[in-house]
Amino acid sequence: MQTEVLIVGAGPTGLVLALWLTRLGVRVRIIDRNAGPGETSRAFAVQARTLELYDQIGLAEAAVRRGRRLSAVNVHERTKAVARIPLGDFGRGLSPFPYILILLQDKHEKLLIEPLAEAGVEVERNTELIGFEDDGAHVCARLKRSDGEDEFCDAAFLCGCDGVHSAIRELVNTDYPGGTYERVFYVADVTATGLMVDGEVHYAMAGPDLCRVFPLMGKDRVRLIGRVPDSAKASGFPATYDDVADQVVEATGLKVSMVEWFSTYRVHHRVAAKFRKGRAFLLGDACHTHSPAGSQGLNTGVGDAVNLAWKLSAVLREHANPVLLDTYETERMEVARRVIATTDLAFGLQVNPAGAMRFARLGLAKLMPMLMRLEGDRLLFFRTVSQLMLNYRKS
Repeated sequence: MQTEVLIVGAGPTGLVLALWLTRLGVRVRIIDRNAGPGETSRAFAVQARTLELYDQIGLAEAAVRRGRRLSAVNVHERTKAVARIPLGDFGRGLSPFPYILILLQDKHEKLLIEPLAEAGVEVERNTELIGFEDDGAHVCARLKRSDGEDEFCDAAFLCGCDGVHSAIRELVNTDYPGGTYERVFYVADVTATGLMVDGEVHYAMAGPDLCRVFPLMGKDRVRLIGRVPDSAKASGFPATYDDVADQVVEATGLKVSMVEWFSTYRVHHRVAAKFRKGRAFLLGDACHTHSPAGSQGLNTGVGDAVNLAWKLSAVLREHANPVLLDTYETERMEVARRVIATTDLAFGLQVNPAGAMRFARLGLAKLMPMLMRLEGDRLLFFRTVSQLMLNYRKS
């Protein structure tokens, strides 16, 4: 075999899988169809469970050093302060990392690429999986290289970490059931000034609309997330920041001086029918995707990677029966479904424009500071968002 594990997709999930396998002495090859790592920030929150996993391979300290801790969440009604929910070290006593860390995905990927390169593994860019055959003993993958030529790669196992539009998921012909929220949302990284540029998170409501403001690294930099107005969708053209600018000002009062990045997206909630077929596995967004509520996506993909890595290593080194690999799908599919159920509830509460839901949002916001002073409620909240509640004790 040319390699023991061929990994398709060099986002955080694929990089963690490659790094973990390499640390376990497994030969890997990781390819990605893009020319380079993402330059725009997408996922941005790292939860305690992920940091605990990184601590096992000596990466947690570097992650914390490159990111910033989330100190509080503030709720506003048309720029008027409604509540401040302190976070800080709200998981103290449960984890050595009792906080939520903000680390943008592009910086997160660099954190993973560097030690992988030091171990002698380079991401092969502009290289795409075209097809593969699984004969039960190994996988023969057909790749298209950056020069346009085809190449064949023999591997013991194939891992698809290639996102929502996964080529491997299509090739193994597994369903991806679920749904898509009707509303269109925007994300923008901007330079701005105003009361909400203070290093904390702000949920700013303006009638049925909600604009979320997240702090980024760098002076006066924040991320804005909200719903694209129906008027912009009706125009038939891709929305721009100008289409949401008035909404941002009404909700937040921010003065935006520069838009670094703007994009629109729809929110999906799906779980693949299978996470494995023969010697091919699906991980991360390739097998589950959900709303951004609670910032669970990247962290769930990292959990997939670590769960599968040690099992592949154990089977390859004949330290375990190959039947162990069946537990990957069993364990991680249950996790994915639980995460989707939780994030769907949270997302609906955040974005539903109905009057009753707006009233519920305000009521919960006013109640949360008191709940966070109660140790039981505070620790339950931390266990939920940090993924510390997830376990495989019944596996």
